[in-house]
Amino acid sequence: MANKNLVTGGAGFIGAHIVRELLEQGQDVVVLDDLSGGFRENVPAGVEFVEGSIMDHTLVNRLFAEHKFENVYHLAAYAAEGLSHFIKRFNYNNNLIGSVNLINASVNHDVKCFVFTSSIAVYGAGQLPMSEDMIPQPEDSYGISKYAVEQELKCSHEMFGLNYVVFRPHNVYGEFQNIGDKYRNVIGIFMNQIMQDEPLTVFGDGTQTRAFSYIKEISGIIASAPQNRDAYGEAFNVGADTPYSVNELAKEVGAVFGVTPKMNYLEARNEVLHAYSSHEKVTKFFPGAPTFTLREGLERMAEWAKEHGPRQSKEFAEIEIRRNLPPSWA
Repeated sequence: MANKNLVTGGAGFIGAHIVRELLEQGQDVVVLDDLSGGFRENVPAGVEFVEGSIMDHTLVNRLFAEHKFENVYHLAAYAAEGLSHFIKRFNYNNNLIGSVNLINASVNHDVKCFVFTSSIAVYGAGQLPMSEDMIPQPEDSYGISKYAVEQELKCSHEMFGLNYVVFRPHNVYGEFQNIGDKYRNVIGIFMNQIMQDEPLTVFGDGTQTRAFSYIKEISGIIASAPQNRDAYGEAFNVGADTPYSVNELAKEVGAVFGVTPKMNYLEARNEVLHAYSSHEKVTKFFPGAPTFTLREGLERMAEWAKEHGPRQSKEFAEIEIRRNLPPSWA
């Protein structure tokens, strides 16, 4: 008999890939998504879709009672790291309180394994490469909320026996990404701008570095986590190894579209200059995951983006602090 799995944020980018991985395993899947950043068309056939918010604890509790989920994959979040400084209440309600609603329900309904997608934002500007044995020191509200959920899972295991696995992905890109979101996901932003013949927006001088991770490098690992009992109670960095500067990335994105992109350099944001992580631990626990070069991943995403066309950016309507807000976000 197939396991029944809840995927929060399953109409979003990473969640849509996790749903497909689970379907390929023959699993039953229920998706809970409020469509604030995802799209209904991202959810494949054969999945029960519930439009709603993880902040609605009454709805969450009803779903758990009705479906008796064996595993929970919690991917619903508003992952705009830089913007999180200016939307603190929204950030903590979505990323922390919503997560607590799911943890409460998981404890009360004896969920076998809670899989949580955190972020390397929990590390802050620590030593490089970022590794799981470092003490997290997040430097923005998004990273703080993600680390708080990690801590809540740890104490919920110690108090109630809730099994969990934490993944800290970074700079993930690929098909189903919301390329119309101007606040996050630089590769999607660049592709959207190129398809509209606009200059590429770069904060600062473009020398900041990230290791950009194609979705298929991580989705299978995350989906398989409940079957790997050795991974219970552990946190794993997951993603690509090789860092690139934003300037290098811009040239690569331009290349897969056959253009030399125009650049628009803006005032630098308050962000970590260099961020990439070690993956020795995840390779030990989850061997055999596929790898892709940056060009290979970009070509796959670009093919999908060209098919779907550019998306129009939505302004974030709930800015809570406007002091020091980057002018292009004002």
